Amino acid sequence: MRAFSWAQHQPVGNGVSAIPVLLRMLIVEDSEQWRRFISSIIEKDSQLRITFEAVDGLEAVSKAEELKPDLILLDIGLPKLNGIEAARQIHALAPKSRILFLSQESSAEVVQEALRFGLGFVAKIDAGKELLSAVNAIMMDKRFLSSSLTPRIAPDKHASISFSSNYVAEEQS
Repeated sequence: MRAFSWAQHQPVGNGVSAIPVLLRMLIVEDSEQWRRFISSIIEKDSQLRITFEAVDGLEAVSKAEELKPDLILLDIGLPKLNGIEAARQIHALAPKSRILFLSQESSAEVVQEALRFGLGFVAKIDAGKELLSAVNAIMMDKRFLSSSLTPRIAPDKHASISFSSNYVAEEQS
């Protein structure tokens, strides 16, 4: 089992904790099959814990406000409230929760709009191989963009995302 670098040295008081930190996550996905797939990836690492699963955008906003998870994995094509609008609301209600979009949407406009509210975007086609790397990057306050999206997505001047060879950008300022 691999230890995430963000969990290795979490500061506690004047020292450094040797106890691994558990990451509390909210998964927002309307497809039960995809929720099970995401859960199977997340469960491979003992430092990650799924706090709650939501099936629509309104439930995502409610649970984010209530639970204040460390990380929210958020689909875009959701019933009742789309993922981008849910992210706008979550950002106001739970500003410390980090958002990682996980979606089949891949148009440049949609991805760039999502990155205004989230630190990363994983295309569902890349989830099996990139989701855990994306989670690690996001928790280190870095941006992440799926490898299949980088050739098609030009950096938006407002998104503050850079595209490196390993698809993880530098720390946010």
